[in-house]
Amino acid sequence: MPELPEVETVVRDLRPLVVGRTILGVEVGDRKLRRPWDAAWAGRLAGVRIEAIRRRGKWILIDLSGGARLVVHLGMTGQFTAVPVLALRPDHLHVVFALSGLVELRFRDVRRFGSVELVADEAAAAASLDAKLGPEPFDIPPDGFYAAVTGTTRTLKALLLDQSLVAGVGNIYADEALHRAKLHPETRGTQLTKPQVTRLREAIAAVITHAIEKRGSSIRDYIGGSGLKGGFQHEFRVYGRTGDPCATCGVPIQRVRVAGRSSHFCPQCQRAAVS
Repeated sequence: MPELPEVETVVRDLRPLVVGRTILGVEVGDRKLRRPWDAAWAGRLAGVRIEAIRRRGKWILIDLSGGARLVVHLGMTGQFTAVPVLALRPDHLHVVFALSGLVELRFRDVRRFGSVELVADEAAAAASLDAKLGPEPFDIPPDGFYAAVTGTTRTLKALLLDQSLVAGVGNIYADEALHRAKLHPETRGTQLTKPQVTRLREAIAAVITHAIEKRGSSIRDYIGGSGLKGGFQHEFRVYGRTGDPCATCGVPIQRVRVAGRSSHFCPQCQRAAVS
């Protein structure tokens, strides 16, 4: 599933390609996405100008003239790209926006867990996102993060996957951040010291920042808004590297299931906390 670095890359790629263009029409496929498309939205979008494109957590927000917003989620296999109108159309296209300048903004999703919705204004967009999303990884308040982490017996892996604690972190970057912070994924929040919580907070921001610089991770379906792949998958320290030597100490990477997800870690660098 695309996480924050992948979504941020899509946004940065799309910004120079679509901002300032006018939506001339919308084509919608027959197969339903995770959230239904309202047939009336196509009429409301005709003639509307794309004013800006941005990200909140793993969500894409497109600001439109007149105040409305398009809210997009890539789900597990979503691709959101801007291409010349004559570019070959792949299968599994679900929403296509015809833009001025002979450009199409295409939403493709093989597994159909993604969504494209139109909301009335910024207040509606914020109401649907801010209530369930915590701060961005770069804006984590130290005191609030310390209180949230040490005030629960949940595992660190479960905490990092909780979007209400930190927005945008998923399985890949949770594993990578925990390795950087030298913390075991099964460690409980109540077991952490203040320096360890600080180390974790800084590791989250550092890993996400570096992943964005590398255009995210292309493992299966992910591509950026311009169609280019990411490169961070070549720099994984633990994720997907079960049995490979840790780049820090050489001990083989192990995998356990935590919070319902496969979690990769180094048993030497990330020793389990003593109960």
